[in-house]
Amino acid sequence: MGIRCKEGVILAAERREFTPLMEPVDKIYSIDEHIGLVFSGLPSDARVLIDRARIEAQINRLVYDEPISVESLTKTICDMKQVYTQHAGVRPFGVAFIIAGIDYNGPLLFGTDPSGAYRKYYAHAIGAGEQTAREILEKEYRRDMALSDIIVLSLKILDKVIEGGVESFKVEMGVADVKSRRFKKLSQEEIERYIRTYRGLKS
Repeated sequence: MGIRCKEGVILAAERREFTPLMEPVDKIYSIDEHIGLVFSGLPSDARVLIDRARIEAQINRLVYDEPISVESLTKTICDMKQVYTQHAGVRPFGVAFIIAGIDYNGPLLFGTDPSGAYRKYYAHAIGAGEQTAREILEKEYRRDMALSDIIVLSLKILDKVIEGGVESFKVEMGVADVKSRRFKKLSQEEIERYIRTYRGLKS
């Protein structure tokens, strides 16, 4: 899921362990220093588009000497997705993204479909448990929330959809704040601190 507020934008995802013999697959990726994304769908399709997004971000820096805007990057990736829906001999990319970042327009959050359609959101959820997540977001999300508040809200949602409840090793989170204008993934220690805050509020 992704949630934005005036102070920044966050991405959160369940870290799934498919087998004890395999390391969990990352769901949240940094595209440029100010943009990150989370995906749902085929990891191989996501990898191809993530690599392309990183190239586009670097091309923009080389050509224009400035960071790419969040919507421009989203549009470029969705253009590529859309092309693969209209030619014989290829199949659409089986992946949906939530793209989050900070640019000259402030905090931004976009959701993309496998068809190449994209929309701007205040809060969005994709993948397993998205219905539950959206219901909670529609009830509890407010545009005037602080960054720490939307992080705690995302943990509350993950606690509802993750089997066995929320734990730091089951969660991935990425944050971009207005002050630093940078996107970073939170460490397990940072996530654990927010989980303790959430549990304190819960009790």
